[in-house]
Amino acid sequence: MKILLHMCCGPCSCYPVKRLREEGMEPEGYFFNPNIHPYKEWEQRLTTAKEFAAKVSMPMQADENYRLRDFLRQALPAEAQPNGRCHFCYSWRLEQTARFAAENGFEAFTSTLFYSIYQQHDLMKQMAESFAERYKVHFYYEDFRPGWQEGIDISHALELYRQPYCGCIFSEEERYSKAIRKQRKAAAKAAKAKRLATETAEAGAD
Repeated sequence: MKILLHMCCGPCSCYPVKRLREEGMEPEGYFFNPNIHPYKEWEQRLTTAKEFAAKVSMPMQADENYRLRDFLRQALPAEAQPNGRCHFCYSWRLEQTARFAAENGFEAFTSTLFYSIYQQHDLMKQMAESFAERYKVHFYYEDFRPGWQEGIDISHALELYRQPYCGCIFSEEERYSKAIRKQRKAAAKAAKAKRLATETAEAGAD
């Protein structure tokens, strides 16, 4: 099967490429990640994706246009909606991958997004299936998350650059902002207290 593998980055590609090859497929990489910012981070991830592809002898294509303005023009309005920014980001990358696969003679497509334990797996699967139907190309589904640690080990063995945050400027802020971490900790504490109060009240009612 001629399959296109959307690559978030080099490290996230390690386990999916291994699994696809074990299944008898020889993937071709496709780097399309306009969400990654700032420029030096995007450049580093593109370079590392190419480095990985070369080290494992995998053909690869890339959209090498840095698209900060395009991303922000769509991400900022989406940020006002619950989960909107991530929803938009998944949709843009998966649709472009499906379109590219269909236009370039691939039988199927998949993505290293399905390797990450931090992404919204079911939502992405639903989107990919929808785009597969729209562009008349097969979406090859596999949950790559069981290989999370193995992928990390492979990336270390290959001496690949490993990024410290998801990619977009919002996730960078969330990764490093003490204020945001404090807010999240407070929200988690409040949610836990509410849950315990509810459980106590229900136990008393019994």
